[in-house]
Amino acid sequence: MSLPQSAVGADERFWHQALLYSGTDELVAALESFVTESLSSGDKVLVVLSAPKLAALRAALGNKAAGVSFADTDCVGANPARIIPFWSSFVTELAPGQRARGVGEPVGPARRPAELAECQVHESLLNLAFAQVPRFWLLCPYDTSTLNEAVLDEARRSHAFISAPTQPPRASNRYVASQMTGALSRDDLPPAPPEAQYLRVDAGRVASARRLVRVRAGELGLCEAVAGDFALAVHEVVANSLKHGRGHSELYIWEDGESIVCDVRDQGRFEEPLAGRRRPVRTGAAGRGLWMANQLCDLVQIRTGQGGTAVRLHLNKPAGRSYLPPLQEASKG
Repeated sequence: MSLPQSAVGADERFWHQALLYSGTDELVAALESFVTESLSSGDKVLVVLSAPKLAALRAALGNKAAGVSFADTDCVGANPARIIPFWSSFVTELAPGQRARGVGEPVGPARRPAELAECQVHESLLNLAFAQVPRFWLLCPYDTSTLNEAVLDEARRSHAFISAPTQPPRASNRYVASQMTGALSRDDLPPAPPEAQYLRVDAGRVASARRLVRVRAGELGLCEAVAGDFALAVHEVVANSLKHGRGHSELYIWEDGESIVCDVRDQGRFEEPLAGRRRPVRTGAAGRGLWMANQLCDLVQIRTGQGGTAVRLHLNKPAGRSYLPPLQEASKG
């Protein structure tokens, strides 16, 4: 799969492309061509797919798989906010003059609605995160046989380029460039349910908020250590909220099926869409609290607008816990 000849200068910028395919066999055939061409050009290649699709692609590549790095999207992208740091590590390790070629499939039919919403936010924020990164081609597959038209239409809005296995990349006429900076302005977080436990938090009640979350998480089935981690994540978000949200915030905690959920809401406006998706370079750096929350929680949702900001933290109950493997654990070959 080559860039279209009309794409002048495409190699010198971030190229974000959705691949619309139907079924694993069609995906593997398209990716075999993409990877083979990339390897023949000396590109660095990383493929992030579900384990069954990785196995099928490895088998198709044969000996060529030795030149490719692979990672399981169910580990890397269980929390979609962890994916941008993963790709950032990949592109910063390029040799001088080397190009990066990636395949990442965060969106699948098994995603719960909240996870799917965050995958779509993530796809928009990729355009912002890598706007100034040249020589990086990221291909994002979408299975038309399992995903509904609304999801596919959102892919056309968040990817500047679209392709199919038998069609070369072309500009998406649905792409919305401004969507990358407005990705957190979506109004798709329902309010906390009536049964949620509530606490109004100010500077004098931060310890009470942390204690409430730790105790309630324990009551809802988390062990002491994991409940403590969840309380720490909420504490970090509350601290940010009090700093930027006019001195007080509202905290809600409840159980939602497989997860324990906590909302932190305030009257401030969130202005850093990539906060928590870039590794802080020093102690106390901006975004450190949200970074910690994303490492400790299975999902973190941020929505901001004229009415204020809401941060929703999800922690799966023990059977569904997810952890991010470091980049060096991506398998080779």
